[in-house]
Amino acid sequence: MIPPPLADEPVAALAAAAASIGLLHTLAGPDHYVPFIAMARAGRWSGRKTVTVTLLCGLGHVLGSLLLALGAVALGRSLEGAVAGVTGLADVRAGLATWLLIGFGGVYAAWGLKQAARGRVHAHVHAHADGTVHLHPHAHEEPAHLHAHGVAAAPGVAGAEPRRRTLTPWLLFAIFLFGPCEPLLPLVLAPELAGQSAAFLPIVLAFTAATLAAMLACVAIGLRSAALLDRPRFAGLARFQHALAGLLVLGCGVAMKYGL
Repeated sequence: MIPPPLADEPVAALAAAAASIGLLHTLAGPDHYVPFIAMARAGRWSGRKTVTVTLLCGLGHVLGSLLLALGAVALGRSLEGAVAGVTGLADVRAGLATWLLIGFGGVYAAWGLKQAARGRVHAHVHAHADGTVHLHPHAHEEPAHLHAHGVAAAPGVAGAEPRRRTLTPWLLFAIFLFGPCEPLLPLVLAPELAGQSAAFLPIVLAFTAATLAAMLACVAIGLRSAALLDRPRFAGLARFQHALAGLLVLGCGVAMKYGL
């Protein structure tokens, strides 16, 4: 016998609980927003791009785990069996996402350190025919010392370098797609396997909305706070922005690895 659907009030209560769990889960996990703050600032992303990448990664994060839960439900097993099966797959995905985050952060930090070294200001001695000798300071990241390889100039601007397309947003999306969203699994499995399917959609929508809203809010606050580094006193850190971004992402991966 199939249990009757939940009444409106219990479904609303479950949706509210799912939203609260999604909010707390996101706020407690810096890996949900620190990578976007770091990459958006280092890559000088526009507000639109930052919002788009954050939302897409957040959706991938939720939908990846939702598909696992639905797969377990489709097998028609007991709650204990479904949870055990999904937990095993989630652990594999968690390990993969963690190492992807660590690898991406490490490689990006190394590239950032290389860029910082190129941006170090140093001086050459210039001697003129009239006997004048002076120092000529410059950094190798200046346009005069950089050369575009296989990239055409921007239309209508002689010698201008067009905005480069990077794989960073897609790498972040892949990492979040594999990253498990542990709180969603029991929230979805329990009502479905109990035959209370009326609660499924409200729970998923509430959890997803709260997660995405929390991610966007944390990213916005983080970027506003990071803007304080634009003050003149922190000017020396500008050339290390990519290295620092990579180290932040690497730190998130290490924190995930050790369950912090």
